[in-house]
Amino acid sequence: MEKMRDNIAVKREKAVLVGAVLKSELKEDDELAELSALAESAGAVIVDRVQQKISEINPATYIGKGKAEMVKQRVKKNKADVVIFDNDLSPGQIRELESIIETKVLDRSELILDIFASRAQTKQAKLQVELAQLEYTYPRLTRMWSHLDTVTGAAGGPSAGAVGAIGTRGPGEKQLEIDRRLVSKRITELKRDLKEIDKRIVREIEARKGQFKICLVGYTNAGKSTLMNALTDAGVYVEDRLFATLDTRTRQWTLDGAKKALISDTVGFVKNLPHQLVASFKATLEEAINADLLLHVVDVSNEDVESQAQNAKKVLEEIGCGNKQTLILFNKSDVVRSQSHFEFMQTVYPEAICVSAKTGLNLDLLKRKILEIYEGGILSLQITAHAGDGKIQSFLQAHANIIHHEYTDSNVVMDVRIGKNQLSQLYKYKPLEIKEQ
Repeated sequence: MEKMRDNIAVKREKAVLVGAVLKSELKEDDELAELSALAESAGAVIVDRVQQKISEINPATYIGKGKAEMVKQRVKKNKADVVIFDNDLSPGQIRELESIIETKVLDRSELILDIFASRAQTKQAKLQVELAQLEYTYPRLTRMWSHLDTVTGAAGGPSAGAVGAIGTRGPGEKQLEIDRRLVSKRITELKRDLKEIDKRIVREIEARKGQFKICLVGYTNAGKSTLMNALTDAGVYVEDRLFATLDTRTRQWTLDGAKKALISDTVGFVKNLPHQLVASFKATLEEAINADLLLHVVDVSNEDVESQAQNAKKVLEEIGCGNKQTLILFNKSDVVRSQSHFEFMQTVYPEAICVSAKTGLNLDLLKRKILEIYEGGILSLQITAHAGDGKIQSFLQAHANIIHHEYTDSNVVMDVRIGKNQLSQLYKYKPLEIKEQ
C-alpha cells in the first residue's frame, strides 16, 4: 500500500499555530513553544500564533465558531497553507474547522505522526509509524480520502475487477467503504508483522539475560544519542532536531576490564505523545522495561526543562518503569542559559549528575557511579532447590542468568547471576540453600 499521508505533509508550508487551554488548567508561560519546535521540525514556516483560554471545549469547533472565524482572517492575512492546533481534535471538529477556516487543519497528534513518518529508518520503525498513522486515520477517512491510488478502478470502469480481487463487494461499492476495509485489512497485516518482530526482540532480550543492561531515556532532543556516542563510540546518528532517533540501538560498553554492560538508546518522549504511538512503540520501549538501570537524560539548557523532565517521567510510569533504578543526568550543563533556573533544578533534583555529552564534562564521574551500581546490583549465587520444584526454576529462567545447573539424587544445584532487586522475590520460593560465589 502506498503511503497515505503525503497529502497532509506540512513541509515548506506556512502555518498558523493555535493553542486553546482551559482556564482551570495551569500551563507554561509559552504554551506554543513546543508546538512551534514540532512544526518547524516538520518543515513548516510559522507565520502566526493564536492562543486562547476557554471555559469549556466547544464540541463542534473546540475553540468556538467566533474564534475560528478570527483564525480564518489571520490565515488570509498571512496567506497560510495550514492551521496546526496544539490540541487533539475529533474528526468532526477538524471537518467543521476546515469548513469555517477554508484551509487544511492538523491537530497535535497528526503533526507528530507526520514527523515520525519522515524519521523512520528501520523496517520496524516504518511499520510502527504506519500502524499508528492508520489507527489515527481510520475514523477520519471521510475528510482525508476521496480515493486510494492503490485501488485501480474502485468506482467502476475497465479495471474494476481488481477491486474484487482484494475482497471488496464489487465495483458499485462506495469508495469510502472500500477505503475503510482496505485500511482495516492493512492494520491487521501490520499488527501481524509487528508481532513477529516483537517475538524476535523478546528472543534477543532473553539472550541478554544476566548481562547488566542500561537504557537511555528522556525527552526528544535531550542529547541521548550524543551521550551514547560519547560513552561507547557507537556511531549512532545524531542531529539537532526533534525525533532524530526512532530506532532502538544497543551497544556493549566496557565499564572496567571484564565488567561490561549493554547500553541502549531509545525513541525520545514528548508531551501528550499520541496514544497510537505509545502502543505502536511498546516493543521499542521494551529495552527500558527490561533494563537494570535507566539514564534519564535531561536537557538542562532548555527553558522548559522542568516540564520536559516531568513529562518524560510520566511516560516512564505509563510503560511500567516508574520505580526502576534511575540516574538523572543534566545534559548540556556547559551551555545553561539561566543560572538561577539551573540552580532551581538542582534543588528539585539534588541527586542529578551534571554532564555534557558534547564536551565530556563529568562522564568519568558518571561511569564511576554506574560501576558502583553494577557491582552492587548483580550477584553470583549457587542455589539448591528440589529437583521437582518447577516454580523456582521457572522464576530463575525468567529473572536470572543460569550459568550452570547439575542434578543430584533429589535436588538441582544452579549457578546463577541475578539482580539484587530480585532477591526478596527469590526467597518467596523457599530454595533449600543459597550461597554467594
